[in-house]
Amino acid sequence: MEPIEILGLTCAEFSQLAKERIPRGHGFAKAVYKRALQTGRVELGESPASEQTRAAYAREVTCTLPKVVRTHREDGPRGTTAKAVFASADGLEYECVYLPMGRGRSTLCISSQVGCKMGCTFCETGRMGLIRQLTATEIVGQVLAARLDLGLEFRNIVFMGMGEALDNAPAVIQALRVLTDSAGLSICQEHITVCTVGHVAGLGQLHQAGFKRLNLSVSLNATTDEQRSQMMPVNRRTPLLALQQALADYRPRHNFALGVNYCLLPGINDHPDDAARMAAFCAPLGRVMINVIPYNPGTTPVAKAPTEAEIATFIERVRAHGLPVRRRITKGRSVMAACGQLGNVDLRGQIRSERRRLQQLPSD
Repeated sequence: MEPIEILGLTCAEFSQLAKERIPRGHGFAKAVYKRALQTGRVELGESPASEQTRAAYAREVTCTLPKVVRTHREDGPRGTTAKAVFASADGLEYECVYLPMGRGRSTLCISSQVGCKMGCTFCETGRMGLIRQLTATEIVGQVLAARLDLGLEFRNIVFMGMGEALDNAPAVIQALRVLTDSAGLSICQEHITVCTVGHVAGLGQLHQAGFKRLNLSVSLNATTDEQRSQMMPVNRRTPLLALQQALADYRPRHNFALGVNYCLLPGINDHPDDAARMAAFCAPLGRVMINVIPYNPGTTPVAKAPTEAEIATFIERVRAHGLPVRRRITKGRSVMAACGQLGNVDLRGQIRSERRRLQQLPSD
């Protein structure tokens, strides 16, 4: 029987499994859980457990942090942006990014998939296609590895790394339960944001999960169905009117404020009419905050990066319609750690080549 992987479980779930697998030592489950989520190790520390109980936990429970294979850093006026590349047990790679936000605050941007099937034209990860879903263990493991192996301290977590979080809703929801479990990491829901391109089915699952204080943001990026469908294929399945209704229905609390992310591509989606249509889209959504994200060119650019003047002009156009708006400061562009730049686009081709090679091998 495989050992229990503790990082993918809440304390209650782990305690139940410990009761089944370690009946004479299950009373120490909560202490083991708390220590594992703090240290990344399965151990009983100074507790009065017998050697038999300690051996049982060592045998029956494991705590697997992802292996850091590469790191990239970029110094900036607000601090050092750091990207970590992790290797999974099956040889795949996924990434997280540490973002200094200024005034002593920082954010960890984590991944939910290896690759992404959404196919957004401005996103490096989307060019990979979906290779594999990450498990709850792998999602939570990024947080622990960032803290324990890389020594990073951060207050906020955002699901805006590789992948569409709500396309992997079951694992992401389970990871959220683990991250917010008061018996373990105890991260406040208010400090976690899930970002989506508009995955309506996953949005419904997230709503049903009952996270009342969790933050949500949607990547809008275009204000007409024709343009959004070209940039973001998900819009062909869920056009703007349907997305608007789904977001209006998502009201986990009275004072909920939806984040609306807008990747600014100069000459493409920065016209005065875009600002007006954005205001119309947001009108029935209650409180919103527009996050203007300057486009970060990847290996195959679809536009140039906007100038500071172009960014300022569009922000003023949005403000003129009465919408609260802030500019996302660009960090990590030089090391492919900025928004839309995560992922190894050659990985999918390498995997396909290896599969073809294995298929051609003679059978025994």
